[in-house]
Formats: sequence, structure tokens, C-alpha cells
Amino acid sequence: MCETPLHFKTIMEIAEEIAAKQLSPMDVTTAMLERIEQLDGQLKSYATVMREHAMAAAQEAEREINAGMYRGRLHGIPIAVKDLCFTKSVRTMGAAKVMADHVPTFDSTVIAKLESAGAILLGKLNLTEGAMGGYNPEFDIPKNPWNPDRWTGSSSSGSGVATAAGLCFGSLGSDTGGSIRFPSASCGIVGIKPTWGRVSRYGVLALAESMDHVGPMTRSVADAGIMLEAIAGFDVNDPTSLPSPVPNMLEGIGQDLRGVRIGFDENYATHDIDVELAEAVRIGVGTLADEGAEIVEVALPDVDEYVSAWPTLCSAEAVLAHAATYPSQRDDYGPWFRGWLDMGAKVTGADYAKANNLRAACTGHLRRVFAEIDVLVCPSMSAPPHRVSPKMLYGTYGARDLKFQRFTVPFDYNGAPTLSVPCGVNSEGLPLSIQFVGKHLTEPLLCRVGDAYERATPWSDLHPDV
Repeated sequence: MCETPLHFKTIMEIAEEIAAKQLSPMDVTTAMLERIEQLDGQLKSYATVMREHAMAAAQEAEREINAGMYRGRLHGIPIAVKDLCFTKSVRTMGAAKVMADHVPTFDSTVIAKLESAGAILLGKLNLTEGAMGGYNPEFDIPKNPWNPDRWTGSSSSGSGVATAAGLCFGSLGSDTGGSIRFPSASCGIVGIKPTWGRVSRYGVLALAESMDHVGPMTRSVADAGIMLEAIAGFDVNDPTSLPSPVPNMLEGIGQDLRGVRIGFDENYATHDIDVELAEAVRIGVGTLADEGAEIVEVALPDVDEYVSAWPTLCSAEAVLAHAATYPSQRDDYGPWFRGWLDMGAKVTGADYAKANNLRAACTGHLRRVFAEIDVLVCPSMSAPPHRVSPKMLYGTYGARDLKFQRFTVPFDYNGAPTLSVPCGVNSEGLPLSIQFVGKHLTEPLLCRVGDAYERATPWSDLHPDV
């Protein structure tokens, strides 16, 4: 077998080589910056490349490691973050013209925690404007490394592209309606949407605070667990962060699935879903059973009725998040996000209350489903990445979006943790993705399930030809 190229190695693999002093942080950071220089002119995943910062951090990491002060698996590992995360003295724009000159004076908690763990920050990654569905015409649009004409998965698109293309070893994304899961699925990588409150949102630009989640996007389940463990935990600056202790996210890695009850609703997971994706998920359920899991038939409600409340909730909360610049600078927003804010501005208190009641009902239904299972399995989205056009990228929210969100929004509503993992490629060579959903604060179990699935299948070894 051919040796895996450096840029497609996992954090676990690179960490072992750095710890053994077989590979230096300076060398690996230099290699990643050179690869960004070579490829990102076409892929457009980075909004800002922090070359000088990264090289200085790599030099410091190398000095510490050589002095015997190894901090752990992220020490010396080059990563990148979605350009929603405040980074001291570096522009944080959220892909919005109104924030093009926004330079924070402090680091977000997730940035501070990653750097405390010794990670090397390569730069800030492109996204849709305001972390919603469309791009501002004045910002770059990331290109899917599997096929540049296909969707990159909405807001954390730069994170998905950079991670899949080997322009970082892991990244951070955010998820309010699917934006960790959609780009992970579209770009053929792993993504964890943590339990709401597991990761501090302090210093992260908001879209809809009651549903915003920040989480890792990587090329293996173990890597996602490593990054999540580093950024998780209570933060006094974010009163919504959970005081629960941060567990060892890799505690169950390497185990089989005996004793794990995995729920599967075939109608929910396969009805009105792309045929090849539905079959890949069915095969994935069989793989889980082969690994020792007990497959339990469950029945979910018709979630489409409840998902329809999401635009009301999200758009109204987005107006609050952008109160400093909307409507005072309305014309500086791009057409997609401007329309979204205009819609939110029309939401009445009664509209919001009705939508919130639907959200609560959906959460109640899911609570009953999970009473008899540990994990639910379903697709990450309803189809492989579709073809894109300027109308889609700069247009408005529509029926396609609601259909894609049937597998994401319910778990943004209830704040449950999810794990998306590649589960194959379709006849066009595009990635497919399976999703595991857990109870609150069960991310280690999700990593155990995802790792067992990953080890039993070949899909984590597939990479785009870039």
C-alpha cells in the first residue's frame, strides 16, 4: 500500500510522529502553508491565512516539545477555524461586508483553548454570510474538492473544504440548522455537533443563539474527539455553557458495540431520500449490527411539520444577533442574508411563540424515542451534494432547504449531540454520510460508535483527488 501523504494523515498519526520527534511542528506547518499557497487559489477555503502567526506558534511548539513540555495530541498540529471565531488582532468577518473591518481585541474561548492545547492556527475559513444559507457576492465561495460544481454544504463550507482537501488537519465549524453536518457530508469528512452548551460560544459571532453549536470537523472520528475534548467545558464568560466535567472523548475508541442499543426508523431514514444514500445507510445499519450493536426499530414523528418552524425561530434570532448593523446598514448585506433578516424583522411575538411551541413538541417526541435507545442512526442529509448555481448561492431559502434539514434541525432544537461519518460514494463519485445521534452529553459513546463503524469500513481512507 502507498504511504498516506502528510496532508491527508490524521491528527492521531501526526501527533504520534511529533511526540516521537520524528516530525517537527515547523516542518508540518511549513508543508501545510505551502499546500494552501498551491491549492487554495482554486478551492477558496481560507478567508485569512495567518502565516506569520502560524510559523511563530510552530517554532514555540517545537521549542516546548524539545524541552520535554509536550501538552498532548494537539501540540504542534496545524488547524483552522471558521471565520466566526474571534481571533485577537485578526479580522473576524463572518463573511459579511458590514464586518469587513472587524478586528477583535480578544480571542474567543474556543481559540484560547485550542492554542492552550498547543494547536497551530493556520487561519480563518470562509463561510456563508452570517452563517446562513447564501454568500455575500463580495466574498469568495469555497469549491467542493470532490467536484467544484457541487454544493459545499452551506455555512461551514470553508471548514469542510479545507479539511477534506488536506489544507488543515482539523477545523471548527458551527451548526444552527445543519452547518457542521452538511459540509461534513458534502465534503466527505467527520463532524461532531456537540451537546448544546458543551462548548462555549463566547466570542463566536451568533446566528440564532438558542440553537448555535460550535464543533470540530476532521478526517477521522478519533480526531474529532481530540478536538472536542480540547474545546469543551464550562466557561464563566458564557452562562449557557454546561458545568458538566469534560470526559475522555476517546474512552470507548477501539471497542466493539456490544450492549449499545441503536435505533433505526427505516421510513424516516429512507423515504423520499436519494436511493443510493438510503441504501448506504441500510448497509451501515448492518455493519453496526455486525459490530455487536442491538438494532432497535423506532418510530419518529413526521418531523417536516416541526422543521417548518425553524425559519421563524432562526430569522427572528438573527435580527437580534445583528442589531448593531441591521437595519442601519441593511444595504451592505448581500441579497441572501438581507432577505433573511427582512423576514426575521416581520416575525411577531405570537409567530415566535407558535414556532417555539412546535420546537418543544418535536423535542418531546424525540425524548420518547430515545427512552429505549442509546443512539439513533439516520443520514446526515437527504441527498449527495447537489449542483449549485448563482441563484442558489445568492437566492432565498426554499423547499429544498427544508427537506435537507429533516435530519439536522430536530437535533438543533433539542441540543442533542450528533456525529456525521462518511459511508461511501455514489455512482458519480460523490461522498455519502451517515449520522449518529446521542442523548445529551454522550459524545464519548458517539465516538465509540463512529470509530467502530469507521474501522469496519473503508470510507475514511477515501480523499478527493487534490
